[in-house]
Amino acid sequence: MVRFHRLIATGVASFLTVVLTGCAGFFGLSAVPAETPAIAATAKALPVVDANLPTALTKYYKQKPTWKPCPNNKSSKCGTILVPTNWAKPSGSSLKLAVAWRPADKSKPLGSILFNPGGPGSPAYDWIAEPGDGVGTANLRSNYNIVAFDPRGVGRSQPTVKCLDAKGNDELFYGDQTHPIGSPEDLAESRAKTKAFIDACVKNTGPAIQFVDTVSAARDMDVIRAIFGDSRLNYLGYSYGTYLGTIYAAQYPKRVGHLVLDGAIDPTVSDYDQSFYQLKGFDSALKAYLADCLANKGCPFTGSVAQAEAKIASWLRGLETDPIPAGGTRKLTVWAAETGLIMSLYSNSYWKYATDAFTEAFSQNTGRSFMQLADFYYDRNQDGTYATNLMEANIAIACMDARSEWNPTEVAKQNARVVGASTVFGRYWQNGALTCSMWPYPLAKKPADLTAKGSAKILVIGTTNDPATPYAQAQALAKLLSGGVMVTYNGEGHTAYGRSNSCIDKTVDRYFINNLVPTSDPQC
Repeated sequence: MVRFHRLIATGVASFLTVVLTGCAGFFGLSAVPAETPAIAATAKALPVVDANLPTALTKYYKQKPTWKPCPNNKSSKCGTILVPTNWAKPSGSSLKLAVAWRPADKSKPLGSILFNPGGPGSPAYDWIAEPGDGVGTANLRSNYNIVAFDPRGVGRSQPTVKCLDAKGNDELFYGDQTHPIGSPEDLAESRAKTKAFIDACVKNTGPAIQFVDTVSAARDMDVIRAIFGDSRLNYLGYSYGTYLGTIYAAQYPKRVGHLVLDGAIDPTVSDYDQSFYQLKGFDSALKAYLADCLANKGCPFTGSVAQAEAKIASWLRGLETDPIPAGGTRKLTVWAAETGLIMSLYSNSYWKYATDAFTEAFSQNTGRSFMQLADFYYDRNQDGTYATNLMEANIAIACMDARSEWNPTEVAKQNARVVGASTVFGRYWQNGALTCSMWPYPLAKKPADLTAKGSAKILVIGTTNDPATPYAQAQALAKLLSGGVMVTYNGEGHTAYGRSNSCIDKTVDRYFINNLVPTSDPQC
């Protein structure tokens, strides 16, 4: 089978941190770094809506949505907005986007902050529409309205990317490995299953599926900015949300207000290399987890990290031909086990779930805990339904944004590269280009210049051992953006603001609230 997870569960992981573990240990700033204004006091005032806006777009930028209290969270407001289906032909049909916003606690807020939790494919709407602490710190929520929307194709927004039914998803994501991995028969089966999946996406979603790209979603954000009366966009994006924010800044550099890009993606990296770097990130996180596990009581491994990796690799190989019980009629296949393990590595605060799952698997020969982790990753409910269209939207958006050509020679080189890069994961990272190489629509055209020249200062946050978006990508993005400013969290896990320490939180809050940005990379 082909491996179907890419930059998935990025936002979900952040949410899991909030729901299950809260924030990790906090410590204060030993010293506030030297700071300068992010936006100069002399910056030219901008109208909310450009005077030279094309007539076909005026109705979108000047629309007045109807806001009603969200059904499950009366303190927030919910509604829909309209955007062009095809931004190249704005006089054509429209899409409805689901939007929820939480008014600032203060009567005179500093403005609104648009939020994206990652993915692609992770819904943002529920972060505001459902009860909970919401987005950012209490200080941030006090000073700003927080606005969340499900991007086109995602969650409650149109077009609803719909591919297979729940049973089909189960077979695709959790199914048996029926042929030796890497064999011609295995590749042929993967190709057939992928083609069936794509055909279902096209049929069940409709022609608007070709417009779920990130460039279009970034343009949608400019409509949202205008609707909320901000002359510049204030934005908080995690993981894939950093790519969305980067594409916005590239298209509207003069409209950049305060942008925080946390768990950043380098938009110049090829699809092949993006997959490889993520593999290396999860491999590094696994090594860190195993080193920590071996240093503590109750660890299901003994010996060295290398010996523990070998044990996991051997166990996964066994699952390829002999899945184990996982509760009820379900069984843990190698693909479900690998996904569950990946889920447990998104944050060091839930390494304990990996320990529990391995202990259960080794001592009781059951995969119930790994299956629960995989279910969380895929947004699968206990009754077998799927809570969101996370996976379908992830693949549709990713394949419109970037893809590598299916060149057998290059694929063979990439396969050898990933197999050699990770004892545990490399074997299951092969043929990653297959899905998007079969996508039937041309790539969306992204801006030629991604530097966002002329923008205000943009905060780029990287975590030194981030498994999903490795630290080097944040460094690269901070250098690429003409206004990029690097902020480092020295630690484990995916993303930092709201889940790491007070150094990060204070740096981000001072940027948003006090318009202050560090002049050098604070090491938090």
